[in-house]
Amino acid sequence: MTAATAGDARQRPAPTYGMLLAVLGVVYGDIGTSPLYALKTSLAHFAGGQTGHLEIMGVLSLIFWALVLTVTVKYVLLIMRADNRGEGGILALMALAQRVSVGAHLRHALGLCGIAGACLFFGDGIITPAISVLSAVEGLEISAPQLAEYVLPIAIAVIVLLFTMQFHGTGRVGRVFGPVMALWFLALGLLGLVQIALHPGVLLALLPSYAVTLCMHHGLLAFIVLGSVVLCVTGAEALYADMGHFGAPAIRKAWLFFVLPALVLNYFGQGALIMADGAAAENPFYLLCPKWLQLPMVLLATVATVIASQAMISGAFSMARQCVQLGFLPRLVVRHTSTHEEGQIYMPQVNSAMLVGVIILVLAFKSSDNLAAAYGIAVTGTFLCTSLLATVVFRRQYHWSRLTAVTVFGLFFVIDLLFFASNLLKVPEGGWVPLVLGIALTALMTSWKRGRDLLLARWKQDSMPLAPFLARLPQSRITRVPGLAVFLTGNPGYVPTSLLHNLKHNKVLHERVLFVTVQTVDEPEVPTNQRTEVAQLAPGIHRVVLRYGFMESPNIPRALEDLDGEIGFDPMQASYFLGREVLVPAMAPKMPWWRLWLFLVLARNAVPATEFFRIPSDRVVELGVRVAI
Repeated sequence: MTAATAGDARQRPAPTYGMLLAVLGVVYGDIGTSPLYALKTSLAHFAGGQTGHLEIMGVLSLIFWALVLTVTVKYVLLIMRADNRGEGGILALMALAQRVSVGAHLRHALGLCGIAGACLFFGDGIITPAISVLSAVEGLEISAPQLAEYVLPIAIAVIVLLFTMQFHGTGRVGRVFGPVMALWFLALGLLGLVQIALHPGVLLALLPSYAVTLCMHHGLLAFIVLGSVVLCVTGAEALYADMGHFGAPAIRKAWLFFVLPALVLNYFGQGALIMADGAAAENPFYLLCPKWLQLPMVLLATVATVIASQAMISGAFSMARQCVQLGFLPRLVVRHTSTHEEGQIYMPQVNSAMLVGVIILVLAFKSSDNLAAAYGIAVTGTFLCTSLLATVVFRRQYHWSRLTAVTVFGLFFVIDLLFFASNLLKVPEGGWVPLVLGIALTALMTSWKRGRDLLLARWKQDSMPLAPFLARLPQSRITRVPGLAVFLTGNPGYVPTSLLHNLKHNKVLHERVLFVTVQTVDEPEVPTNQRTEVAQLAPGIHRVVLRYGFMESPNIPRALEDLDGEIGFDPMQASYFLGREVLVPAMAPKMPWWRLWLFLVLARNAVPATEFFRIPSDRVVELGVRVAI
């Protein structure tokens, strides 16, 4: 990290055992539950008695090197260096890439890349609870075959319970997540180690020659198998996305010294079991357990998958808030579930949409094997977007040579592309689900962004510059009345439309006036000393600019109260004047009809500014204006 960026990064204490436990509970739930289905699904491609020694060893080798190259080298050692003031995730990486890029066209392309990755992440967030909970509950088919017909109802009940509990927040249950996942990873490692001790020859699959031999021997079939092998690295994006909560050192240590060894031991233990007994390929994870341990493992696996799903749901909430702050989604309800942690939020609209989506997937696909086809495309698509953005960041931010940046991340891009192309073959079997979700969400977000840009351009065209208005104000006959008026405006250089309408209809102006502009910067959080900017424009008239990061929620009354000494703000005397646009199609719309329709629907369902900015509803005056776009 360069000296310049090192100063921007958030300083964190050395990882403690408590922090490492928390990392296990929040970060590694998704990738930690992959042994439930990854090897089983990969070997299922070799039907008709083709699952022999070469196939088992080759798939194990592919899984091991996927974990090493994609997760360890790409994410843990490289991508996690690219922190945006201590925060990670594809939108943080997009903001970082745009900040160091030159040229509007490149910044626009990088923005589309980041949004596409974010949309695929939402698809991943819907598929993860479905496949994880299903794969865990399917253990009943092994431990208690008489309950097999209840797998779907139990899975749906667990999912509904999971989503209906979201409004409580993760703070209360977060303390038990870490110990449960620590027990889970210990069980994974020990169960695998027992089988490896019985068949130590399976460790030869650590050699990449087995992966190469499998690919050469099976050709196209080996390429198809890659689409299932990638299931072992699902959740790798979470390592980067959750970096802001725990810091890179804690995530790296937990992966290198605990999670990675446990996963490798379990995968190789499953492989050893299948080589000893081919029938175990039906469900090698649960057949690793002695009969008396199978039912407890089903319960532990269900809890682990709920934790994994919880992490993805929380990640989706954070991602949705970032999209709102960056202007790619309309205002949504954001409820804070913790008085101490800013990142613990609940978004009811996002939660309801995800619940409906997960239940539809469970009822439509009915098993984790069927859902595996839908899972890979969302994951690998996000991998591709991350590789492209990282190439720009490491070239410009860390001053890598063009040859080094393109070679290193070009290699990872090729690996990601192979995984993605293999999963494209599954489009008819269910791979269309994340593609449809990704395309639909991308169209929705870009339509909202385009509509807001057109609205801003129209607003500037019809608005009055602030400087001449203030210059004429002393000579005007406008009556000044006692009180404090707060006018929200998106552009501090123009007179708010709400003020012009107030003058037009009420013919008065308050003695004290605040023009308040809320700006979202391309940083996760804004330091307190850089939050506000105050300027006196005229006697009794001030301009206040409030800056928030894309991972923060604005609170205008609180920010103005903090300025009490500078502007004399009294929350009980303030009246907030807001403009409400009534949007209608123009005679010659500047957007395609379907984009315009999407924009109008989103605008009508956006959360009111009063709720989004936490303005007391009894202090608000709204003045409407009809706007054609």
